This record gives sequence, structure tokens and C-alpha cells, in this order.
Amino acid sequence: MNILILNWRDVHHPKFGGAEIVTMEHAKGWVVAGHKVTWLTAGYSGAKKHSTVEGVQFVRRAGSFTVYLYASFYVLINARTFDVIVDEVHGFPFFSRLFTRKPVVIFIHEIAGEIWDYMFSFPKSAIGKLLERWYFQLYKHCLFWTDAPSTVNELVAQGIPRRQCVAIPCPIPPGYQQYTTTVIQKEHHPTYLFVSRVVRMKGIEEVIKAFSFIAREQQSAVLWIVGGGELHYIQELTRMAEEYGVRNRVTFFGNLSEKEKYDRMGRAHLLLHASVKEGWGLVVLEAAVSGTPAIVYNVPGLRDVVQNNKTGVVIANNSPSDMAREAVNLQGNPVRYRELQKNAKQRAMSLHWSDVCKQSERVLKQAYENMG
Repeated sequence: MNILILNWRDVHHPKFGGAEIVTMEHAKGWVVAGHKVTWLTAGYSGAKKHSTVEGVQFVRRAGSFTVYLYASFYVLINARTFDVIVDEVHGFPFFSRLFTRKPVVIFIHEIAGEIWDYMFSFPKSAIGKLLERWYFQLYKHCLFWTDAPSTVNELVAQGIPRRQCVAIPCPIPPGYQQYTTTVIQKEHHPTYLFVSRVVRMKGIEEVIKAFSFIAREQQSAVLWIVGGGELHYIQELTRMAEEYGVRNRVTFFGNLSEKEKYDRMGRAHLLLHASVKEGWGLVVLEAAVSGTPAIVYNVPGLRDVVQNNKTGVVIANNSPSDMAREAVNLQGNPVRYRELQKNAKQRAMSLHWSDVCKQSERVLKQAYENMG
């Protein structure tokens, strides 16, 4: 097949995230299987308009938001040369269904919903929610591909038939495998970790609040925050840590290399994740293979990637105090901690890209054959 991916960013974009990593791994798998893959995305400073990486052809035009407008013309003019279109959703899709009769697969990592309120002020948040509700109707006859079973349930609640939805889990990136054989010594004092883009929807404020409770119980505990974010928000979080009396025990590392990130993950005792919702929560698996289980909020994506009380803890009530209580209790139970460590690593290592790429390829073939 000749496959077109529509995604606002690619893995070389300065603000790429887990969604782009996952998309790239699937695209590489399709190329290996003999398909041709073109990825239309936004440009950025220093970006090449055309490039080919591991067989995936990139076309970069416009900016992160204007690329949606550009894509409408691109699809209108070029759709006939493609067999199937992967329309990737980040809040809203590219609305490719309006410009072509070619088969379209919606690749959605999470239904934004309340995320609009965390990321944008009114009226942008209201417009985003309105567009999101509308596009489900536009694409209701298409196949929907997502990462987690929880998101499938949300799609069904939005009126998408369950038979048109498939959840495909995300393994750790192949390049990350090289670090998994290294055994890293844990820190001598309780060390907690947050790894993500530092934005409001990722729950970093909840984690800092939870750590302030932990710090009362564990006098030597520290919190490491790994990931980049806007300077003004980092400053806001720094002031917040100061107000909670833990500023000297919280370290902001910013973006780290994969090797440095793995080292920090291995040295920490627990990953804390309190996102509003996730498509999957790839960082949970990355921490797991380094020997660090996770305590997470009970939200779509995180409740799927963490098997409660087997590979980590999904807290019953989403509150900083409950997260802190679970963290302190787990630290005080070494037998249970080692069991979660073992199970979490086994779970992470059981997922393979060769398997999941075949699953996504079947979704694309189904869309193509249904149209035929």
C-alpha cells in the first residue's frame, strides 16, 4: 500500500513526544513490510522540506497549526496517489474525510475532553471541545486505532461502534533496548521521579503536592523532574515547591539524553504520574525496564499500562495525599516492592514492535479492503 500519515509533528520536531515516537515505529514497520509511507507534518526552524529517514518520506510544510490548513490542499490534490490515510488526532484531526473518498484510519491517542481546559483558556477551550464532538460524527464510519482499551470505551461512549475500534499497546522504543541490560544501583535515600513534558495537563502540580506529603514522612526523600517545558511554567512550579517547603528537595533536570534518562530512572525508587489522561504512558514502561515501578492516577492510559498491584499501583482516589500514602507504604514493604519491580520489567519486555506493527498493518489493510 501507499500510506499517507498526517501528523502535526514528527520525531525530529523540537516538541515531539511519545505519540511521534510510536507513530515512527509503526511507520518503519510498514516500510519493512513492503509499503510506501509518506508523513506530512509541520516545518520548524532548520527543517528540511523533504527528507527520508529509515524509508519513511517526510514532507514538512507550514507551522504546527497552519499545517492543518495546508494538509487540506495536499490531500485534495494528492489523495489519488495514496491507498489509505492515517489521520492522527492531537485534540482534533486533519479533517481529511472532507477532502477525499480514500479510506481513512483515525489514529487517536486520547480523547482530549477536559485536557482543553488545562491547555487553553476560554474561548479556545470551548471551541476545541466543540470541534472534538463534531469530528466524531464526521468519522463515525471510519476505523479508529488507539493505544489503550480505556480509550476504546471512551470512543464507544462518543458513538463510535466498538467493532470499528482497536487498541494496540506500545512497547518501549527499540533504541531504548540497549540500556535495559545495565543494572543500576538505587539511591541510598528515597528518590521519586516524574518524567514527561512539563505542562499542566501532565499532572506535575499533583506530583509536587504528593511529594510534599511524602517529605513529611521521609526526611531524606527527593523528587527528580525530567522533561522540558516553558520557562514561565517551570518558574511557577519552582515557586509552588517553595510554598510547600520542598524546594531544596526538588530538582528540575530539563531534557536529558536517553542514556541519562535511563540512568535517572534506574536510580529512582518510584515513578509518580498524575496526568489528566494519557494515550498510553510509555514512560511507565521505560521506567519499568530500569527496575522502577510506578504509582499512577486512575485515568485512561495509565490504568491500562499499569496492572494494579501487579506491575505498579493505580490509586483508588486521584489525590496527592493518596498518592503519597501509597508511595510511603510501598517503600516500607520491600517484599512487595521487589515483586512489583520484577512484574513491571517482565510486562515491559513482553511487548514487541514486530508484533504490534503487524496489528496496525492489519488495521490499514482492513480499511483499504473495506473501501474496495
